[in-house]
Amino acid sequence: MATSQEFYVVIERDEDGFYVGEVPQLRACYTQGRTLDELMDNIKEVIKLCLEEGDVGVLPEFVGIQKVEIVD
Repeated sequence: MATSQEFYVVIERDEDGFYVGEVPQLRACYTQGRTLDELMDNIKEVIKLCLEEGDVGVLPEFVGIQKVEIVD
């Protein structure tokens, strides 16, 4: 029976219109795609590659993202 793991993906859109996704729980785990569907397919493959490298250890708990406004 296969086990599953959940990861959070932070998604941004770059200056060229590509979606860029990063998994904060895994070091250097990021990719891009022209569409959100392509990005999600790509990020699943990158996560698998990051996990195969074996240098993961105990995954940190993802707490969340906060938006901060700085007023001058």
